Amino acid sequence: MTSPLDSLRLPVVCAPMFLISGPELVIAACKAEIAGAFPTPNCRTIEELDSWMDQITGALRPGDGPWVANMITHSTNTRLAEDLRLVAEYKPPVVITALGSPRPVMETVKAYGGLVFADVVNLKLARKAAEAGVDGLACVSAGAGGHTGHLSPFAFIPAVREFFDGYIAVGGGVADGAGAAGAIAAGADLVYMGTRFLAAAESMAQPEYKRMVVEAGPDDLVISAAVTGTPASWLRASLIAAGQDPDNLGAAPDRNYTSGGSAKRWRDIWAAGQGVGAVRDVEPTAQIVDRLAREYAEAVARFTARTGHVRGAAA
Repeated sequence: MTSPLDSLRLPVVCAPMFLISGPELVIAACKAEIAGAFPTPNCRTIEELDSWMDQITGALRPGDGPWVANMITHSTNTRLAEDLRLVAEYKPPVVITALGSPRPVMETVKAYGGLVFADVVNLKLARKAAEAGVDGLACVSAGAGGHTGHLSPFAFIPAVREFFDGYIAVGGGVADGAGAAGAIAAGADLVYMGTRFLAAAESMAQPEYKRMVVEAGPDDLVISAAVTGTPASWLRASLIAAGQDPDNLGAAPDRNYTSGGSAKRWRDIWAAGQGVGAVRDVEPTAQIVDRLAREYAEAVARFTARTGHVRGAAA
């Protein structure tokens, strides 16, 4: 049976980013023959979501990469049923669930032959999602932007492989083709890249946000639960600009993932992952993917050359 992921030029998903991923970025990613994803909460209304999905499906052609809808399945998502109605209508090849069990979307997505992935940050959640029957797991690891995990990708992948034989997409600090090749060599099927596309020309990030990402390095990040109630990776300069002291953010509040509040989370306090150093300019998505492809091919060639000299390696 063919999979919508078979058409990928590179095993990369342009990860769904809150307030960043829109139809232009999704379409550009898919046209570059990787997977393009967006979170449905980026649409303020169901009418806007309908418009986005119509725009995306109308722009894509056979041979393009698959588009991906990322859905919040937590009980606080009062729009879940309406979102699912549009999913059934527009049939995204892959649906990724987050902040809740994947079970609410399974019947709808499976009915049209789509794949269901679950976004997980630890092994407990990975096991629960595997038991629910998902096709894949998006393993958010240490180094990821926004809400981040605590496990190294190279620890997360083999631990999940012990009990799960579906797709593994791993994200966290991987922002170039060499890192992607390393993740695949370690047993992943896909790499979940968000930070690398933050400053893409097609992203919805504010110009100041893109500039800050271009100028930042890994040491310019702060990991804290003080903004949303869940550990997340923030750009230090954005915390300062929002009137926060990065070295004294205080205790974690009750969980709140919206863009409101006195801390102006997401809207004015900006996230990035440890791969931020790979972002050196604002450039089109197609150009980013071309560079990733060259880096990936070079890494594969280097690996092949090295393993040819390893004692006991297969001829």
